[in-house]
Amino acid sequence: MKQVPDGNAARLDPDTGTIIRSSAASRTNPYDLFALEEALLLKEKTGAEVTVLTMGPEESEAMMRDAYSMGADSAVILSDMKFAGSDVLATAFTLSQGITVLGGADLIICGRQTTDGDTAQVGPALAEYLHIPHAAWISEVADITEDHIDIRQEVGSLTQVLRMSFPCLITVESNINVPRLPSYKLSMATSSKPVRFLTFKDMPEQDLSKYGLLGSPTNVIKMF
Repeated sequence: MKQVPDGNAARLDPDTGTIIRSSAASRTNPYDLFALEEALLLKEKTGAEVTVLTMGPEESEAMMRDAYSMGADSAVILSDMKFAGSDVLATAFTLSQGITVLGGADLIICGRQTTDGDTAQVGPALAEYLHIPHAAWISEVADITEDHIDIRQEVGSLTQVLRMSFPCLITVESNINVPRLPSYKLSMATSSKPVRFLTFKDMPEQDLSKYGLLGSPTNVIKMF
């Protein structure tokens, strides 16, 4: 999950070309709500445990508490100034390190894209770093068993049904479901539930050149 600027008020740093996230109010990336809802639906069907993961500032805790109030079981924030300014590759690498710390996952569900970067590449890049199969543009989870998942993928005018073995990663479309509203009852029940924070020192890979601006081969040369 990710917090994104709410609207177009956010400013850009003229030196780095990155978003000054404190310059505008934040909200949960809309596509990530579809991903969370799909995870919760699968939890209700299979009894699975849902962990939400984000990379961002400490203020991301508010978003994670919203996830708790929707039904998530645990929440983890990767937060360190060394992660700041990450492009797609550095973001995906950092997330892969966080998932490794958590012991991996059978199924990783990502939103198709974020409304600030709009690259739609972090999910597939994350799967590549984790060396697991992945599929994008998923509009339906048709079936799930202990060892595989059947999914419907929309590729332009083509629709195809895929079967992937676990572990794997999917990115979901906005037509896959209708996200539920946060529950006041769950919000009260989870108000004291901890949100776990991981920093650079917790990452298995301690090479700074793979994180943040240092680990981002994409550079903004000019803004106008």
